[in-house]
Amino acid sequence: MKAHYRRASADPSNTLRKKCEVFTDIMDEFTSCSLEYLPENILIDVLSYLSIRELVRAGRVCKRWRRLVKDQRLWRLVDLTAWKGTTSRILWALLRQYLGCGLRCLRLRGLLLSVRGGTFLSEAWLKALSTRCPRLGRLYLLHADLRSLPSCQLLPPSLKVLELRGCELPHGFFNQDLPTPSPAYAGATSSAKQKDRPTPSGISIESLILNNVPSFKDHHLQSLTSWQRLSRLELCDTFRVTANGLRSCAAKDGTCGVEGLFRLKSLEISITIRQGYQLQMASFGLGAGWLGLEELSLGGKEVAHGLLCVSRLKDLKRLYLKACTIREMQIVRSCRMLRDLAGLHRLEFLDVVFQLRLCPSEGEGEEEQEGEGTPAGGDNVNSESKPDEPISKLHRTLAVLLPCCTLTYSNCSVRYNEP
Repeated sequence: MKAHYRRASADPSNTLRKKCEVFTDIMDEFTSCSLEYLPENILIDVLSYLSIRELVRAGRVCKRWRRLVKDQRLWRLVDLTAWKGTTSRILWALLRQYLGCGLRCLRLRGLLLSVRGGTFLSEAWLKALSTRCPRLGRLYLLHADLRSLPSCQLLPPSLKVLELRGCELPHGFFNQDLPTPSPAYAGATSSAKQKDRPTPSGISIESLILNNVPSFKDHHLQSLTSWQRLSRLELCDTFRVTANGLRSCAAKDGTCGVEGLFRLKSLEISITIRQGYQLQMASFGLGAGWLGLEELSLGGKEVAHGLLCVSRLKDLKRLYLKACTIREMQIVRSCRMLRDLAGLHRLEFLDVVFQLRLCPSEGEGEEEQEGEGTPAGGDNVNSESKPDEPISKLHRTLAVLLPCCTLTYSNCSVRYNEP
């Protein structure tokens, strides 16, 4: 009997059968704890980590997942810029099945650089988007050909922020057909403190961002004067905007009160170094003054010209200088002119290279820093810094010229020039 038991336990087939039974029990327990038993809130949180294409594919798994994928919490921020080959047919499918009242931000890539080309945004699709997505507040268009659209009034009226990057625009894209009465603010002062008045119906965009839009010209900028809610304008690499165009749109006292972009509070002008373009030096248009402008950002090639005109902006409170190279005497001379701006309380340098003169009395240790640069990233440079630091010396000089202004340096460096 004992020998028979030993032979049975030593049988390999019997051992394999037991292992299969144990594995089957484990699989049964794993099946009982599948995703079907998780709450829907947890499943929605898991699905939120998927891209738009993966989310659409997940909706084909089963009926329950299809219902969960259509939850509007998953469609608040929709980014289709990484989806190559997005056509109008795909946009119609997404709008009819998934996009709804939960949509807040929409990012689209057009077919401007595509070999296939074709119409990307149609009037019918934009009207349907306005109806199905009444809470859409931000629209970002990348490489989109908008020449088939007669006006930007076809965009959803709920938009607050419109960002265009590398797009083509028609001649009258920013025109507003609705009549806008001129602002009758007879008692307007230099600080442009107007009383709150109801604004007329029309384009409700408050922030317009244009980045590398070569077709944006002076007449487009002039059309923005009819936008009664525009408070922020960014012109990045808009090479065809001239000083005359910017000067004609500046808020100023006219026959009927304040004219131009009188509601504009923030303006950014930046031109990067690019070959093949003739710089128009649009920042010279600030020399005419701009009533009510509180924040100004200059970048690239526009910094040197803009600093000559900043002292004319009597209402300026914040000044940002980005991605440029400034000589020591240039920034010191500019800060002397900024002393007349009583409201200026913040001056920030971002990615700025300061060109300092190398004095003969300085030691060899500083001579070795020539061409390498001394980083000065972070927050404000206080007076407790080491006295041999060049950024600290420049900071103390500027602090004396602007005692009521906060100076901030972020990712700045120093380059020495021979005397």
